[in-house]
Amino acid sequence: MPQSSDRNLVLHGIIWKYVDRTAVQAVQFLVSLILARLLAPEEFGTLTLVTVFLNIALVFVQHGVGSALVQKQNIGAGELVSVYYFSFILGTVLALIIVIIAPFLCRFLGYPSIVRIVRVLALTLPLAGVSNVLESVLMRNLEFKKIFTANICGGLISAAASIWTALNGYGIWALVIQQVSFQLVSTLVLHRLVRLRRNAAVSFRSIYPLISYGWKLLLSSLIDTVYANLRTLLIGKYFRPETVGYYDKGRQFPAYVISNVNATIQSVMFPALSKKQSDVKVLKAMVRKSISVSTFLIWPCMTGLMVVSKVLIRLLLTDKWLPAVPYMLCFCMIYSFWPISTTNLQVIKAVGRSDIFLKLEILKKALGIGIMVFTLPFGIRAMMIGSCINAAIALFLNAMPNRKLIGYTIPELFADMIPAGTLSAVMGAAAFAAGFIPAGNLQRLFCQVLAGVAVYAGMAAFFRVPGFVYLTDLIGQYRRKKKTERGD
Repeated sequence: MPQSSDRNLVLHGIIWKYVDRTAVQAVQFLVSLILARLLAPEEFGTLTLVTVFLNIALVFVQHGVGSALVQKQNIGAGELVSVYYFSFILGTVLALIIVIIAPFLCRFLGYPSIVRIVRVLALTLPLAGVSNVLESVLMRNLEFKKIFTANICGGLISAAASIWTALNGYGIWALVIQQVSFQLVSTLVLHRLVRLRRNAAVSFRSIYPLISYGWKLLLSSLIDTVYANLRTLLIGKYFRPETVGYYDKGRQFPAYVISNVNATIQSVMFPALSKKQSDVKVLKAMVRKSISVSTFLIWPCMTGLMVVSKVLIRLLLTDKWLPAVPYMLCFCMIYSFWPISTTNLQVIKAVGRSDIFLKLEILKKALGIGIMVFTLPFGIRAMMIGSCINAAIALFLNAMPNRKLIGYTIPELFADMIPAGTLSAVMGAAAFAAGFIPAGNLQRLFCQVLAGVAVYAGMAAFFRVPGFVYLTDLIGQYRRKKKTERGD
């Protein structure tokens, strides 16, 4: 009974966090559609290049210590306040460094006229450091409703601000305002929702154990971020600015879907697994259920996006964005592997083996950079194909340590993936066939989605695949609980 209760608690947290991410991403997705019609591809590409270095700086304030806060089983008020001020100071120092070196960065990128944009975006660093600590406090207690409140407030206000800015002809500044206002508003709301004892004694010495654990995770995240942004930087240096815009827009569609699932797994699985880090059987059961549910949700979405990619972009973004279709196809394949890799990595973090986590990141990124350098002379499409191959290899590398840590073998991993994979392939074929219906873009898209959903849901219910069973059981439990609360 306790094991079942623990697994259900995780699934409740996953679903609530998924609702959080879905709502926020839905707002940002709608805003991006509006801005894509108002702005040019090269403006999106320019901002993407600008944020490369900002993303690297964000790693220092958003990773490492925050994860250590979640992983540590007992933590005092003094430690929390010390981490809070440490993160704010670190973010401020990094912001000042970027403000000073902004002219050199912009000249390196070949855009010396956007120094002010880089400096304004740097202001988000101290805010990001503070909000990361506050979110970590909520994550320790699985209070994802409060995180949702902060994120949705930031998403709505930043949406209104960016659209108003774009409509008034400020161009790329609309994208800048969107990022800054989101970080500012969400941080302010978190301050209202999290009550830290700010009068507690501050001792930076007390956070040394957190830094000792977190520095390996920080270094791992730094390697991952540098690697992820290296491709964007190379595209910006060796290809045209609008190519970066097409690349980034092709990434955004599948990213909106995968970020919900991936962020949910990271936010919920890590604290939940950390609480049960000493019980190997419970860990394995939680991981297998998470992989079954995440692949059941994400694989049909990625398959469907691949099938309808051209119609979707033409309908939502107009024909000027059609060169983004090949990138969208590749990212759908790459992101299909992410939930599985993320779940396996959370186990490694939860049991305190940050050393293994770091070694994996170094190995994967060395392999990825090698593939990237090898494919660069053959063009950007060769680079994307290489990225797909690297993502598949990384999936198995991430899973291998858990054979010893929790007894989760590769054959068991395949067994958990096959049901969703088989159903997704059949669903994709049905959606593809529906695309031959002679109709307009909107009608064709509707028919493809309807055919895909009907085939996938019908087969899942008929064959009672594990992911479908887990979700329907959870929904049934939730309904029974609500009836009990109402006294029905």
